[in-house]
Amino acid sequence: LTQQTIKAIGKKIMASSRGSLGSNIIIFFLLLFATTGSQIFCEATIGVGGVPAVYMYGDSVLDTGNNDYIVTLFKSNFPPYGKNFPGRKPTGRFSDGKLISDFIVQSLGIKETLPAYLDPDLDAEDLITGVNFAFGGCGYDPLSAKTFAVPSIEAQLNFFKQYKEKLKTLVGEQKSNDIVERSLHVISAGNDDVGLTYFLTGKQLDLPSYAAFLVTQATANLRQLYKLGARKIAVFSTTVTGCVPFSRTFFGGKRRQCSDVSNELAMMFNDKLSEAVEALNDDVRLPNLNIVFVDVYRPLLKIIRRPENYGFDIATEGCCGTGAFEFAILCNPLTPFTCANTSKYLYFDGAHPTEKAYKIVFSEIWNSIIELL
Repeated sequence: LTQQTIKAIGKKIMASSRGSLGSNIIIFFLLLFATTGSQIFCEATIGVGGVPAVYMYGDSVLDTGNNDYIVTLFKSNFPPYGKNFPGRKPTGRFSDGKLISDFIVQSLGIKETLPAYLDPDLDAEDLITGVNFAFGGCGYDPLSAKTFAVPSIEAQLNFFKQYKEKLKTLVGEQKSNDIVERSLHVISAGNDDVGLTYFLTGKQLDLPSYAAFLVTQATANLRQLYKLGARKIAVFSTTVTGCVPFSRTFFGGKRRQCSDVSNELAMMFNDKLSEAVEALNDDVRLPNLNIVFVDVYRPLLKIIRRPENYGFDIATEGCCGTGAFEFAILCNPLTPFTCANTSKYLYFDGAHPTEKAYKIVFSEIWNSIIELL
C-alpha cells in the first residue's frame, strides 16, 4: 500500500464511522502507518547488492519517457514505437520495447520498469525506488541539448535536487540521504555529441580537442553528482555512433559504410572517459566513491560485425520506415515500409537499437554493474 492509498482508506473509514472506539483505533493505526509506511516499504524492497533505488541520467539510451512532457520535436510517444512494450504501448522510449534502464531495475529485483521523473502519475512508491532523469537528445556538450530543445545534464541534476526534497518529505532527511548513497546511479551521454553535434558545429575543434572537451564536461557533471550524494555510479561509453543507420546514410558515402570519423571520435572519447573515471575513483577528495566505466561500444560492435551470430538478419537498416534515417517524429504511424518482425533487426529506427539488441548488450555489461554494487 502506498502512503496515498492508506490515507484514502483512512478518510473513507472516518466518513462512515459514527465515532466508535473500534473505528477510531483502526483510524489511528492507519494514519500512523501512513506517516511511516514509506520507510517500511523502502526497507522491504531492497534490491540485489543492497540497492534500494536506481536513478538514470543522460540521453535516449536510457530515457524512459521524459521527452513526452516537454516541448520538443524529439519524441517517441506514438506508434510504431513501443510495439513490443507490454500492452503494445508507446511510452516515449526510443525503441520497440524496453531499454537497458528497465532491464537493470528488473534484474536488481526493484521493479519491472523505471518511470520517467516528469510522469505526472508518479506515486510515493515510484519515488522511493528510483526514477529516470534522462532526456533523449541530451549530451555532455550543452549544444546537443539546445539542438534538440531538451534539458541539459546540469538541468537533470537540478531535477535530482528537486527529487531529493520530495524524497525527504516522504521518508525524512536521514533516510533520504541513506537511500541516495546506497542506490545505483547510471549516466549515458555523448552519443548525440559524437554522432551529430560535432558535425553541426562545423568541426571547429579537431577530434582530440573535442573529445577532451566532452570529458571535461562529463567529469564536472560526475563531481556534481557526487556532491548531491551519489556514491555508486556507472558511466556508460557511447554506442557505435558511426554505424547507426542515420550515420551510414548521411556520412557513410554511396555504399552506406560506417562513418569512420564518428567512430574514431567515439573511441577517442570513450578511452579518455575511461581514464577520467579511473582518476575519479582514485581521488582522495571523493571518499566512498565507487564509480565504474561501462563499455557498451564493444558489445554492440561485435553484433554489428557478426549479426547472424546473435539472430539478426539486418544490421545496417532500422525497422522503421525505409530504415535508412527515420527516427523520432520521422518514425510515426504514417511512415511506410515499417517492418513487421523487429527480431530480425539490430536497430529499430535510424539511431536506436531494438529491445532484443538492448537485451543482448545488457547481458554483456551486467557483470560490470554487479561488481560495482
